[in-house]
Amino acid sequence: MAKIQMKTPLVEMDGDEMTRIIWKWIKDELLLPFVDLKTVYFDLGLENREKTKDQVTLDASYAAKEYGVSVKCATITPNQQRVEEYGLSEMWKSPNGTIRAILDGTVFRAPILLPFIHPAVRNWKRPITIARHAYGDIYKATEYRVPGKGKAELVFTKENGETSFRKTVYDFECPGVLQGSFNKDASIESFARSCFTYALNTKQDLWFSTKDTISKQYDQTFKFIFQDIYDREFRTAFEKAGLTYFYTLIDDAVARVIRSEGGFIWALKNYDGDVMSDMVSTAFGSLAMMTSVLVSPDGKFEYEAAHGTVTQHYYRYRKGESTSTNPMATIFAWSGALRKRGELDGLNDLVGFADRLEQACISVLNTGTMTKDLVPLCDATVEPKPVTTEQFLAAIRAKL
Repeated sequence: MAKIQMKTPLVEMDGDEMTRIIWKWIKDELLLPFVDLKTVYFDLGLENREKTKDQVTLDASYAAKEYGVSVKCATITPNQQRVEEYGLSEMWKSPNGTIRAILDGTVFRAPILLPFIHPAVRNWKRPITIARHAYGDIYKATEYRVPGKGKAELVFTKENGETSFRKTVYDFECPGVLQGSFNKDASIESFARSCFTYALNTKQDLWFSTKDTISKQYDQTFKFIFQDIYDREFRTAFEKAGLTYFYTLIDDAVARVIRSEGGFIWALKNYDGDVMSDMVSTAFGSLAMMTSVLVSPDGKFEYEAAHGTVTQHYYRYRKGESTSTNPMATIFAWSGALRKRGELDGLNDLVGFADRLEQACISVLNTGTMTKDLVPLCDATVEPKPVTTEQFLAAIRAKL
């Protein structure tokens, strides 16, 4: 048959370990037989990052910015154990962090829902998308273990050397700990624009929550910037689309989220988003069923799975053992990227293929054919038939 055509290539970022193996299987089984796939390929596997001194990550990030749509396989962020295992010359930074910084993007994570897997929160019926501001906060904080008595101060010195602010944080009478975190208006503004843009794009209400009653400068700055950008740039479009922007304190938001039916975007600061995304993914069933998309304020999109490289399955695979690794989030990364590429290029066939690929995945799962991680989550409406990853992909291809 004639393959579905593409105009503009996707930026393709290959990854590590078991997800790298599954990446190739997905392309061979589900994409290349049906789509005349055009990609600009970058190998972000740890060996190639070491070989290029991580230049490949920078090149891939700028290509993602140039082409507008990219898809990424899970990658290793090395710790000391990985430095020794792979013989690295240094502990290379997280590729995701580099890509986020260059695209100035916000991460949106949402679960893939199945009728036979019920969320732990019984009234959740629609996905809850977490928007995490992946910049600053405690992840870039300066910390100090206070050895004993002394004064801790917060000091700001202007560019000309003049001290314009000095305040005592605490007079320590014993050992303790000290932390100073920061953020930038420019980054918060990009975060806000990405959230409002993505909400319009996906036709979902947007919630945002901080603790501005306690953090009267740090958190309140987030609140004011979000409200200002909404009023000046997005209010008209939101009202025309029938969407709502809603701010509340984070403790009130948690209570509202638990009581809700879902179906909205919840925007959070860096640490809050890190914690709540794991809570939401677990409550919906499985991190292996969690999608992730990085959206820049100027409309660049990078799709990936929310999970890691599935190291233990990879070690078993290297021994020649069959594994039952869930490929759903990685498949949905590809379908999301192909759909967005089709939308931007006006290719309805490509958009339709992405839709049908996702429908085929859900249809196969609804028959009970699934990877082993989903079996304990099933209700009595389906009889699970656990299969290997390759068997699962073959079933999806047959359905497709």
